[in-house]
Amino acid sequence: MTRVILLVVDGFGVGALPDAEGYGDAGTNTLAHVADAVGGLRVPGLEMLGLGHVGTFAGIRRTVDPDGCFGKMAFLSKGKDSVTGHWELCGVVVERAFPTYPHGFPADLIEAFEGVIGRKVLGNRAASGTEIIKDLGAEHLRTGRPIVYTSADSVFQIAAHEDVIPVDELYAMCRAARKLLKPPHLVGRVIARPFIGEPGHFIRTPRRKDFSVAPIDHTLLDRLNASGQPVVGVGKIDDLFAGRGLTRSIHAGSDAEHLDDVLKLLKTVPRGLIFVNLGDFDTRYAHRNDARGWARALETMDAVLVKIMEALRPDDAVFVTGDHGNDPTTPSTDHSREYVPLLVYGPRLARGVNLGIRRTAADVGQTIAEALRAPLLGAGQSFLAALGGHG
Repeated sequence: MTRVILLVVDGFGVGALPDAEGYGDAGTNTLAHVADAVGGLRVPGLEMLGLGHVGTFAGIRRTVDPDGCFGKMAFLSKGKDSVTGHWELCGVVVERAFPTYPHGFPADLIEAFEGVIGRKVLGNRAASGTEIIKDLGAEHLRTGRPIVYTSADSVFQIAAHEDVIPVDELYAMCRAARKLLKPPHLVGRVIARPFIGEPGHFIRTPRRKDFSVAPIDHTLLDRLNASGQPVVGVGKIDDLFAGRGLTRSIHAGSDAEHLDDVLKLLKTVPRGLIFVNLGDFDTRYAHRNDARGWARALETMDAVLVKIMEALRPDDAVFVTGDHGNDPTTPSTDHSREYVPLLVYGPRLARGVNLGIRRTAADVGQTIAEALRAPLLGAGQSFLAALGGHG
């Protein structure tokens, strides 16, 4: 291979991991439950890759002779957030989960943050982002205090109205928080959550920005970059890796725009890695328990996936997977501890190979590293030989 497209559907779970009960996620299955909720899915592209062989999902046929290779993957890392999932896909296993704060952040940490930004804050509790701006937005407008909150994930989120705290100033506050959040409070991400509107009609804007902790070891992106290969991140890849290892980043707009970007990149990036995160599945649908929206998004993505496969050169490959689960049919709005699908296609690759249940998602990164002739990673076992590829 000379070029790989790694496509991550954010929250693409296909069944609870053996340790899911310890995370409060026993019985979750994002794809199966979404398919049941909408009376079946129509995704012929994913069917062609062998998704029907990964599990039983309403409407998705088990193709007799799939064009792709298929399997599913577990995660060795502790946690179930996007940073952890993407890092493991790229060869870095997180042995200690990033800290979470179901009862809010410690008072001394908040006081230190207030001292740095020169303002008191509102909130400091675990909450839905849309609900907390509904609850505290009017007080924020009156006082100018930013709203700090978290969730079940390891996140320090700061919400502010764009007319009260300009976006650049909000980003500066996030950078200040990122510097403060050191062990034992090494939170995975600091997230800027700007919004606009009036009380009762607040709307979050697309200028969200994530400030991730830097990867704790060399990733696939680092290895490819060091070997002189292009590494293009599409979507929030730059945020999840703290910008490290990328030669170019495209991060604006919706999943539909990002998929269109991939089609354009196939014409302009001749080699290396095109690494894509489709975040709307998670943020717009799963976190809001919108199973129908999630289903529509998958069917829309599937149509573009077919175009991507048609545009591949003989020495290209596309990998489709997820970073964790997020079952929108459960009462929870949080991520879920699930297996993710593993689907691989390339014009010259083997077809219909069952890749089995991989013990770690790092197998993807190791396989891509071998395929693109980059130094191997610290975790993961390559399955390139099973694909009929050559190192």
